[in-house]
Amino acid sequence: MEKIKLGKSGLLVPPIALGCMRLADAERKQADAFLHTALELGLNFFDHADIYGGGACERVFGEMIKDAGVRREDLIIQSKCAIVPGKMYDFSKEHILSAVDGSLKRLGTDYLDVLLLHRPDALMEPEEVAEAFDELEKSGKVRHFGVSNEDPYTMELLQSALHQPICANQLQMSLTNATMIAQPMNTNICDGLNPVLDNGVLNYCRLHNITIQTWSPFQYGFFEGVFIGSEKYPKLNAKLDELAEKYNVTNTAIALAWILRHPAKMQAVTGTINPKRLCDCAAALDITLAREDWYALYLAAGYRLP
Repeated sequence: MEKIKLGKSGLLVPPIALGCMRLADAERKQADAFLHTALELGLNFFDHADIYGGGACERVFGEMIKDAGVRREDLIIQSKCAIVPGKMYDFSKEHILSAVDGSLKRLGTDYLDVLLLHRPDALMEPEEVAEAFDELEKSGKVRHFGVSNEDPYTMELLQSALHQPICANQLQMSLTNATMIAQPMNTNICDGLNPVLDNGVLNYCRLHNITIQTWSPFQYGFFEGVFIGSEKYPKLNAKLDELAEKYNVTNTAIALAWILRHPAKMQAVTGTINPKRLCDCAAALDITLAREDWYALYLAAGYRLP
């Protein structure tokens, strides 16, 4: 497997990160099989958040790696904080430090490889975030830092106070949710079909060496459903099936390969804990879509070439 650099962190990571938000709802036998399969495939980057399962997902994962006897240094563990469900987003120093301590305790580890701020806080004070990051880095509790769901100017404002580089930005992206790709391709088209949604976040991240981590790579809308097999996307599914046969993989692998084909070297964050589906995802690492096939999927998803 050819690994990618995670921004300016110095970490070499698999192009696929494993989202763990469903661990709390899984039977332990399935969760253990998921972990075993992931490590067999060389996928050792695990993405958490303090709100997943109300903290239960981190706790289950910590128990799993302890019981399996997995060495901490063989894993790359990322978690996220700042969401207080149903109430607010909180970038205060007190909240960040407390959230990290909670995650470390549940995960049963002394450090996080990466910490992301989960959603933009409208009341963010960059200097206060910087104080929290400095303290976490000095104590060894967090080694690298990033954000999630942030636009270029929010990142620019935050980075102005930070002493560490923002190494990643976790953003929703899939074949059907690809405005960050479609928007620049529709520049200077005066027909009302070029809304400013992402403020050039894709090119900004490329220019500043910030790895985009794509969450929900198989979803359409905001958790409305999976597009693979959906009656809402007949043209896209027909093309996925056609290319799956051409490349001798599943349509799941093709959908993920579409993301990984982009020269930005994004890291796709999957959400499955099904070992077979995880193998389907991993198969995307062994193929490179031809340019014409990449564009054929783009068009089949409902985007256009002006």
